[in-house]
Amino acid sequence: MDLKQFVTIVPDWPKPGIKFKDITTLMDNGEAYKYATDQIVEYAKEKEIEIVVGPEARGFIIGCPVAYSLGVGFAPVRKEGKLPRETIKVNYGLEYGKDVLTIHKDAIKPGQKVLITDDLLATGGTIDATIKLVEGLGGIVAGIAFLIELSYLDGRSKLGGYDVLTLMKY
Repeated sequence: MDLKQFVTIVPDWPKPGIKFKDITTLMDNGEAYKYATDQIVEYAKEKEIEIVVGPEARGFIIGCPVAYSLGVGFAPVRKEGKLPRETIKVNYGLEYGKDVLTIHKDAIKPGQKVLITDDLLATGGTIDATIKLVEGLGGIVAGIAFLIELSYLDGRSKLGGYDVLTLMKY
């Protein structure tokens, strides 16, 4: 299935010159959303994934159905102050400043094989921070999966030697 036909390109959003890749039109098509999810599930099965991790909020949209299909848990990565129990945190750079991501301290057991999911690989900053959180808890990043990769932003280079699956490239 050509998933790109289900992604809507929105010109000049959120600012002039940006061609935003809107995945909501993929998600609201049950057949396309299921197909994309199934592709990531097959990838995860090969990696013998034990838990799925995704950064808010679109990482939840991708990761939760994958975790459900695999019969494994899902651990959310959230901005500071959004998780109710003890967390670890990582500071990371954004285009115009810094932010903080957190994960519950008990979300991942040492040695667990982890799949990190998100909708989009752009500059790689969010996923790099998520990797640091997973590894900080002793998890093994067995794979990283995205719906879309913006190749021209070279985010993959920030992810080092990790195995990365992207379903669409722009």
